[in-house]
Amino acid sequence: MLRLLGGLAYYLKWQEISTGSLIFRLHNNFTAVVLLAFSLIITANQYVGNPISCIVDSSLPQHVINTYCWITSTFTMPDAFNRQVGKEVAHPGVANDFGDVKARKYYPYYQWVCFILFFQAILCYTPQWLWNMWEGKLMDSLVMGMNYGLDKEENVNKKKSMLMKYILSHTSGHKMYVFRYFFCEMLCLVNIIGQLYLMNRFFGGEFFNYGLKILHMSSSAQEDRSDHMIYVFPRVTKCIFHKYGSSGTIQTHDSLCVLPLNIVNEKTYIFIWFWFLILSICLIGLVIYRMSILFSQSIRARLLHLTSSAIPIEICSNICKKVDIGDWWILYNLSWNMDNIIYVEFIEELTKKLSSNKFQPINA
Repeated sequence: MLRLLGGLAYYLKWQEISTGSLIFRLHNNFTAVVLLAFSLIITANQYVGNPISCIVDSSLPQHVINTYCWITSTFTMPDAFNRQVGKEVAHPGVANDFGDVKARKYYPYYQWVCFILFFQAILCYTPQWLWNMWEGKLMDSLVMGMNYGLDKEENVNKKKSMLMKYILSHTSGHKMYVFRYFFCEMLCLVNIIGQLYLMNRFFGGEFFNYGLKILHMSSSAQEDRSDHMIYVFPRVTKCIFHKYGSSGTIQTHDSLCVLPLNIVNEKTYIFIWFWFLILSICLIGLVIYRMSILFSQSIRARLLHLTSSAIPIEICSNICKKVDIGDWWILYNLSWNMDNIIYVEFIEELTKKLSSNKFQPINA
């Protein structure tokens, strides 16, 4: 288990050449790794004990009842969560149904939590997988090791010359590059919102307000508190097992079942609720930010200037007038991945090239 969890650290390693924003990496790498780690921990019995343990009559084999109740799912009585424990009910949600089968609340989802978390992790990593396929390590090829300034001047000049030749020969040829990246960032937002909706359906409509109710509980007086975590992830439930007696009569056995696994589940989904909320807000802001970049040439010039204050804003504005959004995005990414001194020299040379009559201003 430790080796499996340690292997996930590979996806959190800092990349020397980066082509995505911090929020993009948090969604694709960090979130996927966290969800996979939760899935592995919940799957490992040695961390949470047996997933279910039922109190049964001595005439019944316990392992059979445990297996049966785990497979068929257990239930509680929703109206019993507000009753006084120890006087009115034995445990929160555990009470006699008096034959009212429709009043029972079944919990079929806890068997599927580890699989759902694994599926969520795959969905979170999908935008990164798509971008890696579309990007094709183009930025790594363009940087050519110029992220380190410790190189011979002759080699640096040769690499800058090759990069200059590529930029000038592929002018207006990177629109699909930037649009594909923006699409992957939009896909991150769609994924998070879609997962919030699916988790809410998965937990019977109890996930959207899960974190809010827990915050409300923590701010309430001790005597007025009602633990919403126990309602969504009950720790003690009921299970009914039927079998034939010695005379062929059907016998009913009512069991109390303890679910240690739900202790882990409730903490897992508290973290997921808050993290997904933060991530959703960040992704919405990121999408708005990308739209402003797409439609505002002055913002692109200002951003290019912010990457290196050594480049005058006038030069950045002049470059943005002569290149489209795709070429600007390449230059903007180069600023984060190249050595700053080498990058400034390259931009100054590029400005001179673009100032020739061969290149006309564009309106993109």
